[in-house]
Amino acid sequence: MARSSLALLSSVLLAATSAFAQAQDLTITIYNDDIALVRDVREIAFETGRSVVEFKDVSALILPQTVALSADDVTVLEQNFDYDLLSPAKLLEKAVGQRVRIVRTNPGNGAETSEIAEVLSVNDGAVLKIGERIEILRDDGLPTRVIFDKVPPNLRARPTLSVDLQTKTAGTRRAELRYLTNGMQWKADYVGVFDEKNERLDFQGWITLMNHSGTSYPDARAYLVAGDLNLVTSASSWRGRTRSTQRSAGTEASPQATLADYYLYELPQRTTISDRQTKQVAFIDAGGVHASKIYRYVANYFSNMESPESATFAVEFSNAKASGMGLPLPAGIVRMYARDSQAKAQFIGEDLLEHTPAGSHIAIDVGEAFDVTVQAQIRDASQGAFWNGGFASMHYAFRNARKEPVRVVFEQHGLGLDWEVEEESLKGAKRDAFTYRWEVDVPGNGETVLTFKIDWD
Repeated sequence: MARSSLALLSSVLLAATSAFAQAQDLTITIYNDDIALVRDVREIAFETGRSVVEFKDVSALILPQTVALSADDVTVLEQNFDYDLLSPAKLLEKAVGQRVRIVRTNPGNGAETSEIAEVLSVNDGAVLKIGERIEILRDDGLPTRVIFDKVPPNLRARPTLSVDLQTKTAGTRRAELRYLTNGMQWKADYVGVFDEKNERLDFQGWITLMNHSGTSYPDARAYLVAGDLNLVTSASSWRGRTRSTQRSAGTEASPQATLADYYLYELPQRTTISDRQTKQVAFIDAGGVHASKIYRYVANYFSNMESPESATFAVEFSNAKASGMGLPLPAGIVRMYARDSQAKAQFIGEDLLEHTPAGSHIAIDVGEAFDVTVQAQIRDASQGAFWNGGFASMHYAFRNARKEPVRVVFEQHGLGLDWEVEEESLKGAKRDAFTYRWEVDVPGNGETVLTFKIDWD
């Protein structure tokens, strides 16, 4: 059927049965959970009484139950989303039991012959009844056209929302169509170039927009919402939050707009987001941000370590106003580079940044430090689970094979509830209900030992 299908659509007689509205002002708000809000403002010429308005360029993944059309003196009676798309195969499927015209062209002399055929079936090919004979419409190399009188109801060239409405007075006026759709996503990506010697960081942020909704959004104002929506079908409420990249949460207000308790980012200019397109837009470019290298180690439980483990080295900085940023940072991957001896940027690692308010202290883990290690030993402990009214005495040896001294930020996790640090060789601080934190200074080519005892009620 390949040859006959080529000429199929050009032979269809299209009949306009309703008013059509062209987009005037398009706004799209994209969330983190594969969902977006489309706000479509149009000038529509309404008729008096009952009429149908078609929106032929809505998303193919529209959530029909979320559609809302508002305009003065307009009452919506019914709305239908037609997503059965026009194609040669679909036209034949819809024509089963009906009559069509078959036109064949003689390749030798160009003469055409025309016959009326009844479409009996369309299963792995069209079965036709022409007069008293049964024929299969096949691709036999002969130019063949199938002519239809009209497009079957609910078969559209592209996804179409038709709204059946009642209007008291005719006239052209502003109407707003709103709906939610799947198929739209965005994410943030960051690039940091770290100058360890001068303790400076150049930091850039990019927004990537991905459109798989089945339609394009021309010249649209785009907003991005940073935060996890509470959706019935979303698993966001069950996600684990590691917070490994955020040492302390910020409290600074920022010029960024907010939506409820989410941050709302507006792209700096209108943009066209084409269907099946991935687009990148720059949104932050901060140079010379103060930054430093730190070492980190997190113990999630109590154990005896037969061999030492490497600490993680991280780049620490702040997105406070004083640092030159003063903006909240949406969640995304931070790819970190460092200047080598020839001042060339070399990739050193990456980490995931959580949604971060302005004024936060951030530590981006970039890799393991093979010359800074930690080794744990349980010196004494109660029998059974520590947190069932028991205790644990720990010994941590921090070793540094570098010439210069280093500071290791050490966190003991897995403390459960109702615990207290009874003894400690270095002064630490409680970070949260489950974590205690120390900053351990280790001399060059040396060792520092941290001991502590924790009691559970």
